[in-house]
Amino acid sequence: MRCVTIERKTKETDVRAQLNLDGGETKIQTGVGFFDHMLTAFAFHSGMGLSLTCQGDLDVDAHHSVEDCGIVLGQALARALGEKSGIARFGAALVPMDEALARAVADVSGRPYLAFFARFSQEKTGDFDLCLCEEFFRALATNAGVTLHLQLLYGENSHHEAEALFKAAARALREAIAPQQGVRSTKGIL
Repeated sequence: MRCVTIERKTKETDVRAQLNLDGGETKIQTGVGFFDHMLTAFAFHSGMGLSLTCQGDLDVDAHHSVEDCGIVLGQALARALGEKSGIARFGAALVPMDEALARAVADVSGRPYLAFFARFSQEKTGDFDLCLCEEFFRALATNAGVTLHLQLLYGENSHHEAEALFKAAARALREAIAPQQGVRSTKGIL
């Protein structure tokens, strides 16, 4: 159950993801180089196996591709977790990337919410619009049913700032989905 495949095809994108919460190979191909780099880091630091491909309308820009990858990854995470029993539920991480520092806190509760506080030093890194980081994480949190708080505490290099956020989110989710006995709720269900 902790391994699923999700596909989503629209007029703007065609996304396919295979996610294994317990690890495995990582293969990312979205057509957006920097985003591929971030998703590879995310998969590695979350301990998840992830194969994700996206064919999108990159002639417009990367927005639809990035957002739809977040939707599909979120749906895969939700399906792989099922009823969410037997997981730690909460996770938190502080991750440095050279001069940048990011914090992430996750609650895998079935209640989607994104709190995103990041002012990047530059608007872009390479050709990648950094405002798309928030779009990705919003789509991920909403579709996974995860409360996710992300904060860029400081930094000077936009590449490092974004990478610290992706790695912090990954580490927080890794901790939150770690196997643990029972359901982590006084209600008895999540």
